[in-house]
Amino acid sequence: MSYVIAGLGNPGGEYAQSRHNAGRLALASFRAAQKFDDFALNKVKKALLANGVVGKEKVQLVLPETFMNKSGSSVALFVKSVKAASKLVVVYDDLDLPLGKIKISFSRGSGGHKGVESIARAVKTKDFIRIRIGVSKASKSGVAKKVHGEDEVIGFVLGTFSKGEMEELQPVFKKINEALETIVVDGYEAAMNRFN
Repeated sequence: MSYVIAGLGNPGGEYAQSRHNAGRLALASFRAAQKFDDFALNKVKKALLANGVVGKEKVQLVLPETFMNKSGSSVALFVKSVKAASKLVVVYDDLDLPLGKIKISFSRGSGGHKGVESIARAVKTKDFIRIRIGVSKASKSGVAKKVHGEDEVIGFVLGTFSKGEMEELQPVFKKINEALETIVVDGYEAAMNRFN
């Protein structure tokens, strides 16, 4: 049973650099660092796929080519049982974390994230690994500044990262690359101890 790592976001060029696509951006960085094959479209499975090996484990990278709230319809095609879900890693943006922070967890609620809700419904369990990527602006005390109201939230997450924010994300993606490698080789508990 190989690891399935899904990077969440929206397909299409207009969303490529948006905050909501932080998971897709992180997975593109991981693919390059691991020297996996390029992503290739699988129309049947509604995803861009790349395969490789980390340590001795087979790994399949999945970028759902569905919109965020329908991510589960693609991910469920790769995760066919609750047992298989224990080797699913979902990488996605989180408004509750400031830019520059990541958090690894297992078997948690969705925190209101529509993509994660869709996956939990589709794979029929919340027992999978998550890497949350902070995308919010930080207050002076270092906590995430809250965005209020549905329209403001949608506008913010679909907004594009600035050049400065993209630069700030590069070390974050490097950290995520190391965290994903640790999860695959040593397990998610080891990754949580090291990176949280």
